[in-house]
Amino acid sequence: MIPRPHGGRLINRVISGRRRERLLSEVKEMPLITVSDDIAVDLVNIARGVFSPLEGFMVQEDFLNVLYEMRLANDLPWTIPIVLDVDPAEIIDLKEGDDVVLVDTNKRPLAILYIEEIYGYKKDEFAERVFKTRDKKHPGVFRVYQMKELLMGGKIELLNEPPNPFERYTLYPAETRVLFKEMGWKTIVGFQTRNAPHLGHEYIQKTALAFADGIFINPLIGKKKPGDFKDEVILKAYEVLLSHYYPKKVAVLAVLRTWMRYAGPREAIFHAIIRKNFGCTHFVVGRDHAGVGNYYRPYEAHEIFKEFPDLGITPIFFREFFYCRKCGGIVNEKTCPHGDEYRIRFSGSKIREMIKQGKKPPAYMMRPEVAEVILKWNNPFVE
Repeated sequence: MIPRPHGGRLINRVISGRRRERLLSEVKEMPLITVSDDIAVDLVNIARGVFSPLEGFMVQEDFLNVLYEMRLANDLPWTIPIVLDVDPAEIIDLKEGDDVVLVDTNKRPLAILYIEEIYGYKKDEFAERVFKTRDKKHPGVFRVYQMKELLMGGKIELLNEPPNPFERYTLYPAETRVLFKEMGWKTIVGFQTRNAPHLGHEYIQKTALAFADGIFINPLIGKKKPGDFKDEVILKAYEVLLSHYYPKKVAVLAVLRTWMRYAGPREAIFHAIIRKNFGCTHFVVGRDHAGVGNYYRPYEAHEIFKEFPDLGITPIFFREFFYCRKCGGIVNEKTCPHGDEYRIRFSGSKIREMIKQGKKPPAYMMRPEVAEVILKWNNPFVE
């Protein structure tokens, strides 16, 4: 059975009709704050229910509770701060209780923010609690230290969506929940990825499909670190994989537009909550989920789920898959008794290095059709 959204109801903060027309006529007289592309996408995720139960940017009580308890102030599980950072100089005439228009870099109005609170925060505290490090080499930590000095909390109402180059791959929770019902799916596995698929990914997905009605392949589209696959490459690779190697009507491919925080275990919980909102009953958690470098233990993202028995979505934990020359196939440590000398691991860095050299990864690592699609790009990686 498709679970209820996180917090019990699917949030909708999208304004339409006459009220939208009236508000758009009023915004010309209202103060403006320009937001980044990433914050613009967060606005859509709040308004469209992807981040349910959030109705806006966090006030201080929720922010601190998330940092220290990994829960909102009402005790609902939540692990990543969703905040709007502002410069004191740009809000000198604003106070709590005011309304402000959030605009993109072209001054196009995106949303109205009803200011509930303006508050300070400690960047060291933010970094340490969320990322378990203050090392600025960590991309998430580096981003925290680039943030402005104040946070502004309050509910939002969405007037316009920012441009979406992946519109044909975009579905929101209100749509996926209807789609899953129409397909007759009662058990749906959510699969998070920021990579083009190799055979290890495919075997995880198909193992999950062995007991579920369908799989929701939901690549994260947005800002990533250099060396990650470009968004367009990931989507084309998955289209090819699904068309050649999956039965029809067992998989749905749609994007999650947000940015990678690289927060490891905390981000695994965040990703699970998002997929619960989309309507998934289960969520795949792999080795080093949302990790980067050596900041988290290999299976730390598995362990954190013990702290959230009330999450409302069932995690599926997968150990590492690899190719065993003696078994003659793809296995994991629970199904293969052979030693390391027979095992070839699915190393993302090795696959990327082969592709950079214009080489096609071997068929036991990546489907040839997928490799061919990737190799058509002059540079398939984020620079």
